[in-house]
Order: sequence, then C-alpha cells, then structure tokens
Amino acid sequence: MCSKPDDPVEYLESCLQKVKELGGCDKVKWDTFVSQEKKTLPPLNGGQSRRSFLRNVMPENSNFPYRRYDRLPPIHQFSIESDTDLSETAELIEEYEVFDPARPRPKIILVIGGPGSGKGTQSLKIAERYGFQYISVGELLRKKIHSASSNRKWSLIAKIITNGELAPQETTITEIKQKLMQIPDEEGIVIDGFPRDVAQALSFEDQICTPDLVVFLTCTNQRLKERLLKRAEQQGRPDDNLKATQRRLVNFKQNAAPLVKYFQEKGLIMTFDADRNEDEVFYDISLAVDNKLFPNKETAAGSGDLDPSMVLDPGDITDPGSDYEDQDDDRLDVSGEDPVGGLVEELRKCKIIFIMGGPGSGKGAQCEKLAAKYGLAHLAPGRLLRAELVANSERSRLIRASAEREEQAPSAVVLELLQEAMTARLGDARGFLISGFPRGLKQGEEFALRVRDPHLVICMDCSADTMTRRLLQRNPGGGALDDATKVVGKRLETYYRACLPVLAYYEGRARLRKINAEGTPEEVFLQLCEAVDCIF
Repeated sequence: MCSKPDDPVEYLESCLQKVKELGGCDKVKWDTFVSQEKKTLPPLNGGQSRRSFLRNVMPENSNFPYRRYDRLPPIHQFSIESDTDLSETAELIEEYEVFDPARPRPKIILVIGGPGSGKGTQSLKIAERYGFQYISVGELLRKKIHSASSNRKWSLIAKIITNGELAPQETTITEIKQKLMQIPDEEGIVIDGFPRDVAQALSFEDQICTPDLVVFLTCTNQRLKERLLKRAEQQGRPDDNLKATQRRLVNFKQNAAPLVKYFQEKGLIMTFDADRNEDEVFYDISLAVDNKLFPNKETAAGSGDLDPSMVLDPGDITDPGSDYEDQDDDRLDVSGEDPVGGLVEELRKCKIIFIMGGPGSGKGAQCEKLAAKYGLAHLAPGRLLRAELVANSERSRLIRASAEREEQAPSAVVLELLQEAMTARLGDARGFLISGFPRGLKQGEEFALRVRDPHLVICMDCSADTMTRRLLQRNPGGGALDDATKVVGKRLETYYRACLPVLAYYEGRARLRKINAEGTPEEVFLQLCEAVDCIF
C-alpha cells in the first residue's frame, strides 16, 4: 500500500485536477498519482515490536512448529482471479489435434441463447433429425463437478456456476476437447450452450475449429425468467435459483450482442424467435440447416396417418347445403415452388384481401362469390393444411404433432404454404382473397414481413347468437344439444381470443372494413362488393 487518504473523495478530486493540469488522460503515467512523500508505516500488531510479535505467534517453548492464537474471519465472497489453482496461466495448455486430420471433419453446429431459451430442446431435436452427436456443455461441467466434488478447483467452479457466473474459459474448452476426442467418427456434432462470450468463441476456433453454423435463439427476458423458474421447480438444478437466474440473465445480456456481431461478421449465425411453440422454432431451424449444410439433400419424410379433420380450421368446417360456411369441394394444387426466388416482388404488386369472421359468419361461401366476380384466387389455410397432410413431408409431421396436442398448426408452416400457393397462382389471378387469416397478431405481422400488408381487411361482423344458431342448424342430429352448444361456445371463444386483437390492429391502420353479416347472403354480398370496389 502506498497511501491511505484520510478523505478519499478529496483525494479523487485532486487526482482529476492533476489530470486536467497535465493536459488530459494521454499525459497520465503509471506513477502520476504516487506521492513522493515518504511516510513511516505504522508498527505491526498495534504497536508491538517485530520481535515480540513473532514471539507471540511462534513461542519458543511450544511443542508445535506453528501456533495460531487468532482465527481470521470467514470469507463470504470468493474471486476466481485470486485463486492460483484456477488461474488459466498457472498451467500450460496442451496443444493437440482434436479431430483426425486424415478423416473428414464432422460438421459443427453451436446453439446459443439466453438461459431458458430452449437451447437443450432444440439441440436434441437437431441431433436426432440429422443423426448428429449431442453435447451439452452445461451438463459436461455439472457431471465433472459431481465426480470431482472433493477437488478444490471443481468445488470453487461449482460455487461460481451456482452464483450464475461463467466457468473458467480454458477449463470449459478442455472439457469440450476431451469429450470430442471420446466421440467416434460422426457426421456432425451439436454443441448446446457454447460459446457464452467472444473470448470463448475465439478460444474454440483456435483450439478446435470454426463452426459450420451457429443457431441463436432469441427470447424476451420475461419469458426466460418464467421458463427458468418453472425448470427449477421440475428439475431442481442448483443454477436455476432466483439469484443465479438474475445474474445469468445479466451476463447473457452483456455478452450476447458482441458475440452475435462476431459470428455475423463471419456469416455463420442464424437467428430464430424462440418465444414461439418449440415445433415452429424447430421447423425454421431445420430449413436453415438444410439450406446451409445439406443444400442438395431431400427433406426427411414423416410417417403415420392422421384424420385430416384434426387440423381443420374451426372456420372451415363445411356443410354442402349451407351458404354460411366455407365450402370444401375445391382443394388448391400446391406447386411447391420456392416463393423467394425473385417472386416476392411480384407478390407484393398483387391486391391482397384478408376476410375474417367467426365460425358460422358465412365467410367461406362469400369468398367463392367474390373470387369469381373479381378474378381473385381464394386461399384458405385450412384447405392448404389438409392438402399438405396428404403429402408425406416434414411439414405434415409438424402439422400432425400440433393436432395431437390440440394446438393450431405452426405459423411458420401456414405462412410457407400460403406463399407457395400464392406463387402458384401468380399468372392467373388479379389478386388474393385469404379467408380465416390471420389467426393471431403475430401471424399477421410475419405475413407483412414475408409478403406485404394486406390492401384490405374485411370483418364479417356477426353476433355470437346468430353464429351459434347457424352452426347448430347445420347439424341438427349430431348429438345432445347441450354438448353441441358447448363445442360451439368453445370455438367462438377461441376465435374471439385470437382475432379481436388482430381486428383492433388493422382498424388502427385504417385497413379494416366491417360488414354486417346478419342479413341474407345476397345483402351481405352487396356490402362486400362495395368494400372490394374501393381497392380496384
């Protein structure tokens, strides 16, 4: 210690004034603030001489070579930087080849994201789909801590992880290298939860290799906290405690931006919205992996049979004799062309109309009439989903999985099917009439990003009583009235919950026209024509 100022604030002020007098920070040297005044240090042990102090500590008549009289207070905080056992410069880092240079190197996919973003789930799905080996860096470290719990180094690392901090960089890299060398020949490897910062990324490239793809899962802080607390209840992981969770989120927020930027500059990273259903996220990841790593490989086919009615949009249930619901005798032929190959600009030039309305509002029958009069292509997501189920594809597998969980089909699948169907009809239609879409605000926003905002959104405004009466009249012998009424009520509730925010959104952007759908089909059609005429 050079000095201990009596007034620290005054001392700092004098130092700042000195910098100003010198002409700025560039003039500051290592000894600028070292006082030239020599002071006598205070005596040890409160005034005892050195000889008497040592005599008390190591008495001559003691049977023991060392003896302590006073115990130091316990240290409640620890610092990995102050522990020589864990210093990354305390031991030589062994340099060796991780992969056999005589064999083709496996493809490496790194999966990163905030704690709770679903890295583990998506990494396992990727590994399973492509036959890759899966490595969880967090699990590697936790197993090592458990097996070496008596080791002082790993005991401290356990405390670090439990407090939400990052494990030492070279320790983590060493564990990854050793794990990779234990893996037999593999086509690819998915590494979950690594790297956590740019330094780890650089170290990985220096000592192992450059990854082939980095998958980045983005998620809101609120969603991350909810998932972590839920996981803590279910799995009891020590690093999912509240204090550690907050610290891990802070670390992630500080490190994520420079890490993503680093991989962006190398053209290695792809970002995915992980707030969505995990199957939707995985579908997007699969497309990215296919395009990036296997551009010439066919998509893996799904298998199994499922009743197509399980994925039917509630607004698309049909009755051939009804004028008030979607007709199902016309299935669109999906071409499967890639809509991105220069055709997006052509799609943006076309007129696009969304027609929304609850089950029983009559939107299906009215769309067929409008399509015929104005030369529009009528597209219904429910029809497209049912047509896709017939094809044995990766998309059909995702649709089946959603239906089995009684959930809506993934938005990514719906949007892709719509794009393909629109592309297929570019040459023979003046525009597109899309009924029963969007089924949520996020779906509408994603459509705008992929294609464009609609020119017009029509709402078939109909009371719940009228829609209920129409739906019950359509199937008078379909079971007990109370049960049928409950089913209809549930469908209407689903519609209102999903679509009311959408209608409010488009109304605020002056794109919404409400049509009174309580009248006869002819009266309703006249109102619809007046609305459509405004954009042609």
